[in-house]
Amino acid sequence: MNTLMVNVQIPYARNVKVTSDSLTVDLSDGRSIITPLAWFPRLLHATREERNSWRLIGGGHGIHWEEIDEDISVEGLLAGKPSSESQTSLKKWLEKRQVKEIIQ
Repeated sequence: MNTLMVNVQIPYARNVKVTSDSLTVDLSDGRSIITPLAWFPRLLHATREERNSWRLIGGGHGIHWEEIDEDISVEGLLAGKPSSESQTSLKKWLEKRQVKEIIQ
């Protein structure tokens, strides 16, 4: 029996756009991935400025938002994986943000 092996190369991100309800990532192979922002609660709860303050990491194989401590991989987006952050972790993060807002 013959087996065909396919060498799959994961494209890298070239550009990112975050709106109030979606995350769009333009890829090196010409495709764009659009996901609901609800998949990534930290982005959903971030300010517009925080959402727009991203940088590509790992040669474009990931996206990082420093101010909200969020990392998203292109591979995960292609696989259709939403955030795997636990509800407990998200709750602590949200509480910390609320305290920070009160202090400011």
